[in-house]
Amino acid sequence: MTTPKFPENFLWGGATAANQLEGAYNEGGRGLSVQDVMPKGLMTAPTLEPTEENLKLKGIDFYHRYKEDIALMAQMGFKVFRLSISWSRIYPNGDDAQPNEEGLQFYDDLFDELHKHGMEPLVTLSHYEPPLNLARNYRGWIDRKVIGFFETYARTVFERYQDKVKYWLTFNEVNSIISAPANGAIFPEEMEVTLADKWQAAHNQLVASAAATKIAKEINPEMQVGCMVISMPTYPMTPKPKDQLAVRDFMNENYAFTDIHVRGEYPGYLKRHLREQGIEIKFGENDAAILKEHTVDFISFSYYVSLVQAHDSETYQSGEGNIFRGLENPYLDSSEWGWQIDPIGLRLVLNDFWDRYQLPLFIVENGLGAKDVLIEDGAGSFTVEDDYRIAYLKAHLQQVGEAIEDGVELLGYTSWGPIDFVSMSTAQMSKRYGFIYVDRNDDGEGSLKRYKKKSFNWYKEVIGTNGASLYDAE
Repeated sequence: MTTPKFPENFLWGGATAANQLEGAYNEGGRGLSVQDVMPKGLMTAPTLEPTEENLKLKGIDFYHRYKEDIALMAQMGFKVFRLSISWSRIYPNGDDAQPNEEGLQFYDDLFDELHKHGMEPLVTLSHYEPPLNLARNYRGWIDRKVIGFFETYARTVFERYQDKVKYWLTFNEVNSIISAPANGAIFPEEMEVTLADKWQAAHNQLVASAAATKIAKEINPEMQVGCMVISMPTYPMTPKPKDQLAVRDFMNENYAFTDIHVRGEYPGYLKRHLREQGIEIKFGENDAAILKEHTVDFISFSYYVSLVQAHDSETYQSGEGNIFRGLENPYLDSSEWGWQIDPIGLRLVLNDFWDRYQLPLFIVENGLGAKDVLIEDGAGSFTVEDDYRIAYLKAHLQQVGEAIEDGVELLGYTSWGPIDFVSMSTAQMSKRYGFIYVDRNDDGEGSLKRYKKKSFNWYKEVIGTNGASLYDAE
């Protein structure tokens, strides 16, 4: 059997989001984002104002410590670092007439630091953190005016960083807006929101994504713009044909977003779904042309779990994951947060996307959230013996290698997240993903000191051997 080989120019690295690690929520001219009033995580109601219990307000203080953290990632040999720009650092209210220069300079300095260490920035324009003003005064992405605000923001950062950033993503996990509308600056607890409103917001984001792609190419044709979606490979509970149809229906709801980004038009199955729901999307005069003429250069995605679906789903045990909708797969183990672990699912996703689109792919999130324990390492310092994380990542990356052997064109892999920071789904620090431990607890206490986990040197070797160490005899 052939030992898989990763491409010579493969981009190894890690992925982050501004609102989860930057902190400094009220410094440098930054305005409030929706995350500043979501202290309990993605699926819970917002507060009226920021509250002390919201760990994201301080994050891990990356805003002040980014040089230290980038140096640690450089020690692992990172080729790429995925981050997001905080929209409200650039346009504090989202609808401002002029950008905030202090915010722009922060990212200038950050990108310079990455390049100093030989890292390529991979930048997300909107990672679950639109300015709060857009939620409170425009109903978020339900309002078409937000498309124009986003275009202004995108043009500003594209022009500013055109010589510093090659790879861009428009919206993080854009297909999540229906189930998690806060990602689109929509708070159902504060406003009347229908399913039609959510799909209109999704449409407006899709148009804005295409418009941003158009702007990027006008400014610098060498810039590469991709979409970013949650990937959820889904199995039928039984061989019943109706269970297979249930899988198809569920998968189509997610494929729709990549279909539109790549093919530039609404697929027939989505038109039927909307029609049967009594939903009519309001297209602007040029929406169809913008979608068709300005498609993406590559597809990026997150992968954490696979799911199971059935026609009569109420008959079966639901999975325990706190975000993903599906049934329990009896053949898989689960993480401490109920997310089922399926390395082969990642190979299936890669092949499905490649076969469907024939566009370069980029795995921009994959990792294991766990309750790490900091221990003395015998040399006067501290570490985490996270063999469970090493086993998880090794199994997934071996399947990535298999997909490459299958013929999939893959640009790179950025693990989520390379350093511990506040969880998006639960807003906890105890749900840790990193190769670097950060001393901060769920109560907000801690020194913020950084410590290398066992997985730090393991990932360093993976990168240093370009994946060859994944196949060393154990």
